[in-house]
Amino acid sequence: MDFNFNGQEYVYGSRRRVIYGKRGMVCTSQPLSAQAGLQILQQGGNAIDAAIATAICQTILEPTNTGLGSDCFALVWVKDKLYGLNGSGYAPTGLTAEVVRKQGYTEKMPFFGWSAVTVPGAPSAWAELHKRFGRLPFAKLFEPAIYYAENGYPVSPIVARFWQAGVDKLLPHKDNPAIAPWFDAFAPAERAPKCGETVRLPLHANTLRELAASYCESFYRGTLAEKLLDFSNSTGGYLTKEDLADYRAEWVEPIHINYRGYDVWEIPPNGHGITALMALNILKGFDFPTKDCGETYHKQIEAMKLAFADGMKYIADPRYMQTKVEELLSDEYTAERRALIGEQALEPVPGKPYCGGTVYLCTADGEGNMVSFIQSNYKDFGSGVTLPGYGLNLNCRANGFSLDPASDDYLLPRKKPYHTIIPGFLTKDGQAVGPFGVMGAYMQPQGHVQVVMNTVDFLLNPQSALDAPRWQWIEGKKIYLEDRVPESIIADLRRRGHEVTVMSDYTSFGRGEIIWRDDSGVLAGATEPRADGTVAVW
Repeated sequence: MDFNFNGQEYVYGSRRRVIYGKRGMVCTSQPLSAQAGLQILQQGGNAIDAAIATAICQTILEPTNTGLGSDCFALVWVKDKLYGLNGSGYAPTGLTAEVVRKQGYTEKMPFFGWSAVTVPGAPSAWAELHKRFGRLPFAKLFEPAIYYAENGYPVSPIVARFWQAGVDKLLPHKDNPAIAPWFDAFAPAERAPKCGETVRLPLHANTLRELAASYCESFYRGTLAEKLLDFSNSTGGYLTKEDLADYRAEWVEPIHINYRGYDVWEIPPNGHGITALMALNILKGFDFPTKDCGETYHKQIEAMKLAFADGMKYIADPRYMQTKVEELLSDEYTAERRALIGEQALEPVPGKPYCGGTVYLCTADGEGNMVSFIQSNYKDFGSGVTLPGYGLNLNCRANGFSLDPASDDYLLPRKKPYHTIIPGFLTKDGQAVGPFGVMGAYMQPQGHVQVVMNTVDFLLNPQSALDAPRWQWIEGKKIYLEDRVPESIIADLRRRGHEVTVMSDYTSFGRGEIIWRDDSGVLAGATEPRADGTVAVW
């Protein structure tokens, strides 16, 4: 029979519960991807293998938010130590601010076309993660994604919605020869698949096999690199052979603060995880006797605004940052910022946060290994630039650069841009509590702050920590609140001068997952209803 129900509509409120397990767990925003990662664990892989396989699967099952030309970051807990991997790429040699200005962009970098593309970092990051910590053969981690690319899968509801948004945004660019192949790969009829409709991506299957067989070398120093360069040269791109050949994902030292006895960890700049740490540093100087009151919301929002004002001024490729991480997180500077918070809404002078396209996942195994992993095209399907015949669509991460010569984030060749994707990790007394993340561009540090406070200050279980109604700062005094926020809080915030918009569409408030581990090794996982995700557990 044909289904006559609406897969996008839920008349009654639903409630998810915390999922428990011990031998392994995978949480992500697409159920089939989570199951693929669990299968890798059951076949003898560890949490790192499961994270890589899930991330690769997501390029097929949730291509709206991530692809083969994405960037990624990871926090990896192995043998009582946390490791950081920066899988973000740099600007091509030929991409300069002068070039972009000549195209008519004088204040903001574009989202579409070659001027939005940085060298993709995800394939290199998959290989680096596996070389250091993987257990199963690398090619095996590609098998679930290849299966779904060739045999097809039914599109999940939120993915179908984002897919249509991607089609709508790219249609005006379909005559661009660099973007036209996107429609062959993802929307041959110039429409998105409906939820429940089966989709096959056969071009991707061949590309995945090439990556698996070459340990992803082909992308940077082989056949795929040659194809990318030829396509770039013929369609107005800026890549050089050296841009690809010289790139490798970079191992970095995670940064952290202590928040009420817990250590909260993030990847250092060029990512904006430090924004969450700056806000939490400010907030730990206040007492919060209850969650659901205007005073709590007000102070959270004000701290976040101050952190963003600094983050958007100072965060850049660390080689170009004039202000160091230690200075931004110092007690003295934090106290100065905290003292600015009063009874009324502030008006800082930052950029304009907005939501974007990203996938987050976390994994854990029975040996104690855990991974917090995030991967993204950035906005929807990225730049739209797609290698014909391969389904390889490229990110739009160059949009994160500034065109202001006075900015630390000013566009330069071989420089990494301000990056929005951030994995999080929580430890206590030197032991792992677990990975967490909330995807969604500039919502991400805001989601991290709310999830950490829900967990530490308000003692919510991981599912409730994700389910709780959210706020989102937009710019100036403008904030969004989910319509589940009590009316008394909405009224209180308006009295304090906040410009409140109440939202019934929750998709811009981030989509997150959590895995916590207790002292006995029991895993407790959660994924939220703002996405299609699930917890796959063993």
